[in-house]
Amino acid sequence: MYDLTAFQRDILYVIAGQNDPHGLAIKDELEEYYENEVHHGRLYPNLDEVVDKGLVEKGEADKRTNYYTITARGQRELEDRRKWEDQYVGELLSNSE
Repeated sequence: MYDLTAFQRDILYVIAGQNDPHGLAIKDELEEYYENEVHHGRLYPNLDEVVDKGLVEKGEADKRTNYYTITARGQRELEDRRKWEDQYVGELLSNSE
């Protein structure tokens, strides 16, 4: 996970939170979060990167549409990231409730 960009981590979170999303669904979620347009030239190379790293699997829904699924390794990486974050902000966030 340490070698991913923040954008790539956000892609993992979006994929993990949906059921086999396609590229445009991922793009829509990221645009809503960033409150800014995410260009195809940024999204798809980063999707390919997380696929190449074995964190996400890419499948073909039809000839024009791919879907993405988090792998077991990707899930472990997200869980490890959450544990690491909790070391620093977990107590802070639980105290603010």
